[in-house]
Amino acid sequence: MSELVIKDLHVSVDDNEILKGLDLTIKQGEVHAMMGPNGSGKSTLAYTLMGHPAYDVSGGEIIFNGEDVLELDPDERSRLGMFLAFQYPVAIPGVTVANFLRMALNARRKDDDPEDKGIPIPEFRTLLKEKMDALGMDHAFAGRYLNDGFSGGEKKRAEILQLATLDPQIAILDETDSGLDIDALRTVAEGVEALRGPGLGVLVITHYQRMLNHIKPDFVHILLEGRIVESGGPELALQLEEQGYDWIREKYGQPVA
Repeated sequence: MSELVIKDLHVSVDDNEILKGLDLTIKQGEVHAMMGPNGSGKSTLAYTLMGHPAYDVSGGEIIFNGEDVLELDPDERSRLGMFLAFQYPVAIPGVTVANFLRMALNARRKDDDPEDKGIPIPEFRTLLKEKMDALGMDHAFAGRYLNDGFSGGEKKRAEILQLATLDPQIAILDETDSGLDIDALRTVAEGVEALRGPGLGVLVITHYQRMLNHIKPDFVHILLEGRIVESGGPELALQLEEQGYDWIREKYGQPVA
C-alpha cells in the first residue's frame, strides 16, 4: 500500500516561514480533510508537496512510496503517482482536453519505457469515454480547449477528469470548492466520490464544511500558524462550522479576529 509521509516539514516563502513543523501521513484508500483560517499554510502545503520552486523547504521530509520526493522535480513526482488539483487552473487555448490528457498519459508511458510510442488513439478514446461516463460528463467536453472560457465548475470538473484519467495513488485537492455555486460543488464532489476507493488517497484542502457534506473524510485536521493543532473525525469539521476558528485560536494562544 502506498503512503505519503510528511515529517516535521518547515517551509518558507521569501524568508517568511509558513509551515513550522508539520506532520501528516496519508495512505491509499484514506480521505483526509485539511482545514484552517486564511494564512495558516494550507495552499503552501499543497504546492510544496508537488515541488513548486517558490517554496523553500528548510527542514523535514516528504516520503512517498519510500522515496524522498524533495529530491524530485514536479513532473517526476507526478509520474511517481502524486496529483494536484489547482485552486485556480490555468487556461491553455488551442489544446483540447483530450489532447492534453493523451500527452500526459504518453509522457508517463515514455518514462516507463523510452521506446513506447504512446497510447494508440482508439485505445485512448475508449479509455477517455469510460472515464467521462463514470463521471457523468458529456463526451463533447473533451473537444473543448482546456479551461478556455470554462466556468469555475467546468474547470474543476476538468481537473477531476484529469485525476480519473491519470489514475494517481495520492491526490491533493487545493480548495477545489473555491468559487463554486452549490450545484457545481455537488457535481465536483460527486466526481471525487466516484473515484474514491482503496487505490486512491486524497487530501482535501478546504475552508468550509459544505465541501465535506459531499466528500466524507475519514480524518479532519486543523492547520493553524503552520502546524496541525487538532485532528479527528468528521465531527471536527462540524464543530468548526458551528463555532468558527476563534475557539482554536483561543485554545492555542493565537489572536482572535
